[in-house]
Amino acid sequence: MKVLVTGVKGQLGYDVVKELESRGHEAVGVDIQEMDITDAESVDKVISAAAPDAVIHCAAYTAVDAAEDNVELCRKVNADGPQNIANVCKKLDIKMIYISTDYVFGGQGEKPWEPDEERDPQSVYGLTKYEGELAVQNTLEKYFIVRIAWVFGINGKNFVKTMINLGKTRDKLTVVCDQFGSPTYTYDLAKLLVDMVQTDKYGVYHATNEGFCNWYEFACEIFKQAGIEVEVAPVTSDQYPTKATRPFNSRMSKDKLTENGFDRLPAWQDALARYLKELEAQPE
Repeated sequence: MKVLVTGVKGQLGYDVVKELESRGHEAVGVDIQEMDITDAESVDKVISAAAPDAVIHCAAYTAVDAAEDNVELCRKVNADGPQNIANVCKKLDIKMIYISTDYVFGGQGEKPWEPDEERDPQSVYGLTKYEGELAVQNTLEKYFIVRIAWVFGINGKNFVKTMINLGKTRDKLTVVCDQFGSPTYTYDLAKLLVDMVQTDKYGVYHATNEGFCNWYEFACEIFKQAGIEVEVAPVTSDQYPTKATRPFNSRMSKDKLTENGFDRLPAWQDALARYLKELEAQPE
């Protein structure tokens, strides 16, 4: 199988290409230098020339706070980009996986969100990812929309790396304790996406590692597993204001994965342990 993967320089795209190749598939990894997703002509030319069996679209504008001041750019990348890709997938009659986010929901309550629940984004980032979902749903029949959250991987910046760096330089830290969700290891997620792209079990899915926690609990577990001694104090979102509204509830139901015969991702604590080992093995 030949699969074109966007955002190959990002955390997820990098791992998806590695996973495809490890299973003997042909991966065509592109980033903005090879294909500007906001340029419809470029998208048509590159995907048509590659003639893949599927596209896994990992590229996105993910700077959540900066998005509030860069609405037009964010929309071009997160809404127009998926539309451009979906148009070519339709023309070539190939399947598409679009990576979305917990930010498409209202973010209140405690119950895990179901894939088909009403979307009510509270930030520019969330709104544009929602618009990207609509572009894919309204254009294609052969699509998977996979919502993820709290991502960490080897290739790029993430919360785990930030905490480790801070823990090495500070004695005390404060971390938000009233936002709940599930961390997602890109290595585990990539395996699922490659499983998925080989099927025709189309639709909207949620995919994060198993188990829920808040950011404070996540930070404490990172320091515990990494053997870093630092004092961590919980704070509320009110005490740590950000430009964009963060969801209090990012819990997402993964029952649909099980219903369709896909393996759920391992527990997030297990994923973190394996990730820290992978980080340690990285050359300086």
